Amino acid sequence: MSDKAPASAPPIAPAVPPEPPVLDPAAVGAKLGATDYPEPFRAAVAGRLRKRLGNALGITNFGVNLTRLEPGAASALRHWHTRQDEFVYVLDGELTLVTDAGETVLRPGMCAGFPAGKPDGHQLVNRSDEPATYLEVGDRTAGDEAHYPDEDLRYDSVADLFTHRDGTPW
Repeated sequence: MSDKAPASAPPIAPAVPPEPPVLDPAAVGAKLGATDYPEPFRAAVAGRLRKRLGNALGITNFGVNLTRLEPGAASALRHWHTRQDEFVYVLDGELTLVTDAGETVLRPGMCAGFPAGKPDGHQLVNRSDEPATYLEVGDRTAGDEAHYPDEDLRYDSVADLFTHRDGTPW
């Protein structure tokens, strides 16, 4: 779901969630290409715009993001989580899901799920000529690690630290 495990991410939410708990996503701020990846890896998500809807509603046990990928952008580096499940649902556009099994085109109404602990790296890539939007949901189980099979990169949510595979910090 993300380039950084959400378990350690500070909530980005209003001081008081809206009452009633209803939110217009247009009211939620977002930054294009925002990431905590070390510098050599940031370009992959430069065309990603993520709105943290769950945080804005005060939800703390799982994250809910409305994410738009511009043509050529990726959701994240290909990764998998040790303790956190992820789910994506395509709202508009066309995205390519990349996993160890290969590539699958996802169109509006299609979804994919990534169970925790299954070492099958995944990412979404927009290979079309138009922006694509999807909803991503992931739990925030503590003690998660994210592994990036195509890169010399690992994320430890307990230490809130990206490291090389051998454990040395970036």
